[in-house]
Amino acid sequence: MATDRESLETLPEPLDSSSAPPPLFDGTTRLYITYRSPFAQRVWITRNVKGLQSQIKLVPLSLHDKPAWYREKVYSVDKVPSLEHNHKVIGESLDLMKYIDQNFEGPPLFPTDPEKREFGEELWSYALTFNVIMYSSLEGGEAIKGLSPALDHLEAALHKFDDGPFFLGQLSLVDIAYIPSIERMHHLLLDVWKHDITAGRPKLAAWMEEMNKIEAYTQTKHNREDTLNYLKKRFLIQQ
Repeated sequence: MATDRESLETLPEPLDSSSAPPPLFDGTTRLYITYRSPFAQRVWITRNVKGLQSQIKLVPLSLHDKPAWYREKVYSVDKVPSLEHNHKVIGESLDLMKYIDQNFEGPPLFPTDPEKREFGEELWSYALTFNVIMYSSLEGGEAIKGLSPALDHLEAALHKFDDGPFFLGQLSLVDIAYIPSIERMHHLLLDVWKHDITAGRPKLAAWMEEMNKIEAYTQTKHNREDTLNYLKKRFLIQQ
């Protein structure tokens, strides 16, 4: 059952253009995010699964009024997520997930078994392809038709190992890489087209159910209505 994220971690208010910057590069490790971003959510989940809430400080930024100091003093690319660590800043969600897994304590989130590791790397690379397919399908106005082959690919991948409900059997970075986008598409297609992406995909349905039992994930969920409204506006979806 999903858990109210605020019952587990008191979330700070987003910083806007009127907010002073934190004491930058003072040795504190900071994860800069926006609460709506699925890419920032990947890294946020990774932090939580590894139990790093007290070691990596969450710094949310306003979506609509981002402070200028973020671009000028923190990350010139001006995107989220980014991580301030060891007096440097790095970005890109997939890179950050592996960086946190490899450079901080907590349970390892990528298998050592050679077969699982090889398959995990294949799925890791496909995560980029999946997002391209997802966004191009929405932009082309054929979300259901465009997404179906990619979702079938993931359904087949979930049949690879039988020692757990996740892509590599046990929870890994691969699951974290996919869940923000898949759950958004699940809600959007249900809301707009009354289409259930888990219909005929039992492994995908079971995987989503298991992911929603993980507090490290459920506490990162953004307001569903706000997310749906944003996606509809971005992709000019009419109901």
